[in-house]
Amino acid sequence: MGAKLGGNKGGVSQNSEINVTPFVDIMLVLLIIFMVAAPMATVSIKLDLPPAVPSASNDKPKEPVYVSIQDGGDLYIADQKTSLATLAADVCAAQGAVANCREERVFVRAQADVKYNQFMEVMNTLQENGMFKVGLLNEDIE
Repeated sequence: MGAKLGGNKGGVSQNSEINVTPFVDIMLVLLIIFMVAAPMATVSIKLDLPPAVPSASNDKPKEPVYVSIQDGGDLYIADQKTSLATLAADVCAAQGAVANCREERVFVRAQADVKYNQFMEVMNTLQENGMFKVGLLNEDIE
C-alpha cells in the first residue's frame, strides 16, 4: 500500500492502487536471465554410436500358440482339441521344432461364459510346466 501526498487539503491519504513498476522491473530482469540461460541448457554431447547392422537371418518371428477355452471347459490349440493333462505337451508340439518350447509365447483366450476356475486351471497348468510368457486375449462383447 502506498501513500498519496498532497491533495485538496494538503495532507497524506492512503493509495490503494497497485504499483506495478517494481513488478515490471523484476519481470524484465527475469526475462533477460532466462534468455541468457536458455542457450546454455541446450548443450549437445557428441556420441559415437556403432552403425546399425541388419540381422543376418531374414526369419520372421514365430507365430504364438493360441489356447482357446470354450464354454463347457473344452480346450483347443488352434483347431485341435486337448485336455489339461496333455496341455503342455500339445503346446510344445504346436510350436514345432523349437529347442526350448517353454520360452515361446502362448496366448490364452476364453469365451465370455467360461468360469474363472476353468481359466485359472489352464493358467496354473501352463505355469507349472514352466511356460511363463503367457498373454491374455479378449474380445469385445456387444
